[in-house]
Amino acid sequence: MVQFVCGNTHFISSQQYAFSASHANPDLLRWSLLKANNEDHYLAEDLATRAGLLLLEERKLGRDSDPETLKQKGDMESHNFLMQELASSRPTDGVLSEEGSASSVHPNRNDTNRVWIIDPLDGTREFGELQRDDWAVHVALAVDGHPVVGAVSIPALNLTFATCNDFLQPRRPTEHEKVRIAVSRSRPPVEASLVAEKIDGELIEMGSAGAKAMAVVRGIADVYIHSGGQYEWDNCAPAAVAFAAGLHVSRLDGSLLKYNNPDPWLPDLLICNPVLATPVLEVLNS
Repeated sequence: MVQFVCGNTHFISSQQYAFSASHANPDLLRWSLLKANNEDHYLAEDLATRAGLLLLEERKLGRDSDPETLKQKGDMESHNFLMQELASSRPTDGVLSEEGSASSVHPNRNDTNRVWIIDPLDGTREFGELQRDDWAVHVALAVDGHPVVGAVSIPALNLTFATCNDFLQPRRPTEHEKVRIAVSRSRPPVEASLVAEKIDGELIEMGSAGAKAMAVVRGIADVYIHSGGQYEWDNCAPAAVAFAAGLHVSRLDGSLLKYNNPDPWLPDLLICNPVLATPVLEVLNS
């Protein structure tokens, strides 16, 4: 049985952004005011969870397969499932997926203000390493470019985090412990090492972007820093969930994340405990 983290639709109040007023784009305050149909939140949660279960089964059946074959098959199986479900349940919305085109029923994503942004398998490398659990499925809905709905499933842990969850207040690091900074296990960013040096932190290497972002949501890490490039599908769902959990989410310069751009390249990302936003941004932008 998959564990859902909690229950009711949750929007963020503007007070939760006061921590970074000196750096954050004022447009961040508008995110809490944007509305999406409650059913959108539950749909994202359901689709991410079911795609994750499909991937777990694929992993089980293909455990003796070549890792590259397993990864490619899992990616496409999850993509096809999500495209079919969205074609059925949201045929008038746009879709942007890492693995290819949307169903023919969907409008061009540049012609609509509602776009589902999907990563059918985030962390293909980790998915192919059968002992690892740090891979994920991302399902998000951007409205007018804002990530207002999202779900991140971590199937190997039987967890799904979604914007329809109630979250505990972000864990507050004590002054006597090191700040834990989640970074890529393959390409730890130089910026993260600089932040760790300046604020007495330690780097924690993890796999997928979704796993790292949810590590901050879960309180396993305090900061997630990424530079060097991602695409919108890598971080739209994690950003939406992190906002719902009361975390700071922005570019490394503190500016607003905007989605459904003509070019889906999105170079950098910061997700962190709100009490750390100002010191981290000061280091990153000094």
